[in-house]
Amino acid sequence: MATTQDVSVGRFIRFNGELVQVIEWQHRTPGKGQASYQAKMRRVKDGKQTENKFRSGESVEIVRVETRDLQYLYEEGDAYVCMDTETYEQTNIPQHMFGTGAKFIKEGDTVAVAFDGDNPLSAEAPKHVVLEITYTEPGVKGDTATNTLKPATVEGGAQVMVPLFVDTGEKIKIDTRNGEYVERVKG
Repeated sequence: MATTQDVSVGRFIRFNGELVQVIEWQHRTPGKGQASYQAKMRRVKDGKQTENKFRSGESVEIVRVETRDLQYLYEEGDAYVCMDTETYEQTNIPQHMFGTGAKFIKEGDTVAVAFDGDNPLSAEAPKHVVLEITYTEPGVKGDTATNTLKPATVEGGAQVMVPLFVDTGEKIKIDTRNGEYVERVKG
């Protein structure tokens, strides 16, 4: 058994008999009383979030997981079909495991999937993707001095806020963790 000092963000633990992934883990030291850890966790089976306070030094069951890089192939219902590039084995990953990054994944992208045996526990889209803008309003000439943003639709249908100088047909780099524009990509 591990203790609260061994837990970190991203780790999987068993909490109230269910497998959860730690999203936030903050150490709290009040003026009086014992130190504690405030945790925000996501249940693996359905993606629901829960919070709990752990006493410092409390026993926690950490679950060991194996993370593999898989190639995203296509969407099937509410799951993404991904393939292990070494064994060519295909696995269906529930869409909710990718979180907000799911709308930016395109065919051929490499995704990181955590497994407990053969069961997928969590999935992560690439941190940055390059997508082509399929539609955006044209920018006004000379209106580039401010940090004004406009909506743009990228391949796959997701909407991103981009600077005024970016036009339809250009490729942009997007941070999949928050869905924000990073930079324009040449070529």
